[in-house]
Amino acid sequence: MEKANTIMFEQKPTPLQEISSAAFSERGIRLFVKRDDLLHSHISGNKWRKLKYNLFKARELGNARLLTFGGAYSNHLAATAAAGQAFGFPTMGIVRGEKVLPLNPTLKYAEQCGMELKFVSRTNFRAKNHEALFEELKVDPDLFYVLPEGGSNCLALTGVAELVSETEKQLGYVPDFIVTACGTGATLAGLVAGLKGKGRALGIPVLKGNFMHDEVAGLLNDCQVNPWANWETTDGFHFGGYAKFKPELVHFINDFKSSFGIPLDPIYTGKAAYALFELASKGYFHKESTVVFLHTGGLQGIAGFHERHGHILT
Repeated sequence: MEKANTIMFEQKPTPLQEISSAAFSERGIRLFVKRDDLLHSHISGNKWRKLKYNLFKARELGNARLLTFGGAYSNHLAATAAAGQAFGFPTMGIVRGEKVLPLNPTLKYAEQCGMELKFVSRTNFRAKNHEALFEELKVDPDLFYVLPEGGSNCLALTGVAELVSETEKQLGYVPDFIVTACGTGATLAGLVAGLKGKGRALGIPVLKGNFMHDEVAGLLNDCQVNPWANWETTDGFHFGGYAKFKPELVHFINDFKSSFGIPLDPIYTGKAAYALFELASKGYFHKESTVVFLHTGGLQGIAGFHERHGHILT
């Protein structure tokens, strides 16, 4: 197990793949995809970046078990379960919503990794703080290293920030723009921390509500990151809300994979990539700039999407 742990923690830089599209090349813009989806099949993308230093901390504190929260199709639950299996941490997941059998692919995978699942009604999950949920479920949090929903805390920002220096080494310079999908805001906040005022970070929220900018600003403040001004979020690409989609999004994802050989998921990266190309067509990125699109993984969610909607993604 120690050897496996060492190999996993000494993760090699993920590929930086340049792709060519008229929407960018006509303006002399170089477009790269940071392939964090290739980190690991289930601990991929921003999930690994956000978990890395939390796993170090859990081991340092002597916590033998991990506990976290998420929805029924949560990438974070799947990643935490996989990390627990890889590094020898028993895991518990508190799931938003009643238990439905058979389990969906995400929860089935989490159980196969050894995660103990506890289900809480959506109403109670939204209304109660962590302490109240622990009391309802008769769980002693002192027995666990507790990760917030989405794994979004200050240690998560530290892990994501490393992505910037990794990309800079690969390019030879800091890109003008790094674009990412936003769910909780921690990935964007981590990019801001890593950029340290250079370049620009753009977040594409996948939930409606126009609250993401405040969420990211709050994380930066709580984690004592310099309040750099080189970042923003742009709303309007959520396709109706979290996990919602429209035919044009499905078409875009299938075309993207056919054109560049890169799969996208319909919850996060598909929406962010769609926004990327729409913004490019409207002149958002200045001429002769370099744009890096962060592929945050999340591909495990495609199986659950197919289960609900049929195999409409190629």
